[in-house]
Amino acid sequence: MKIAVAGKGGVGKTTVSAELAKYFAQEGFTVFAVDADPDLSLGYFLGFPEELILKLRPLVEMREDILAQSGGKGAFYTLNPDVDELLAKYVLQKENIKFLKMGGLKRGGTECYCRENAVLRAVISNLLLEKKEIVILDMGAGIEHLTRGTSEGVDLMLIVTEPTKTSVQSAKVIAKLAEELGIKNIQFIGNKVHCSADYEFLKQNFASNLALVIDYEEEVLKESRGEVVQNKKLTQAIVGLGELLLRRVAEKQVIQI
Repeated sequence: MKIAVAGKGGVGKTTVSAELAKYFAQEGFTVFAVDADPDLSLGYFLGFPEELILKLRPLVEMREDILAQSGGKGAFYTLNPDVDELLAKYVLQKENIKFLKMGGLKRGGTECYCRENAVLRAVISNLLLEKKEIVILDMGAGIEHLTRGTSEGVDLMLIVTEPTKTSVQSAKVIAKLAEELGIKNIQFIGNKVHCSADYEFLKQNFASNLALVIDYEEEVLKESRGEVVQNKKLTQAIVGLGELLLRRVAEKQVIQI
């Protein structure tokens, strides 16, 4: 199962991605947690040391390895189905979680992320998963990654949004582009909900496609500052979502929530 988590910057998609990765890992799955956001924050939320994250080779460098293996010839996108050996150079592992990063931030006004997106698209499309393996993609903020086709090949896209007009509009644009890429299973997660009016606002905009609503929680803010927090309501909410996804897979149903 390959799950992409998208949304406008600051809505909490990295937090959701990390909690999903932790849940599936605790359930015995090997989780490939891919940070496709140049901000590179997913690794911190997963508990990897900063010095190791900064030293980790980004996936964009895989292109050179592939070309070297093929003698500089052949189609870049034709990868050997067994990519474990190749991926090992680009992975930080903590128990069942394998963390990979797309690349680092570029200097303002320099290159775009076309090459990084091309590499990530190739890796995700060609990664053949066993029954107990899951990919979680923490996508870049906004829609640029979708215009590059980075999320092609995913089974489910979760779009995180806050109960505001700008965030909701951004979520709808992301959903439209995802549909154009052929992603059939698209669900929304409402985050940082303060009151019943927030909830109703999200329901009016997303109706039956609103998979999960998460209340605003001070503990999540504390955790983002590096504090150790236990028993977050957010974690409990994600566990419920994860259980539902696993039931759908076990029943061999389409991953529709």
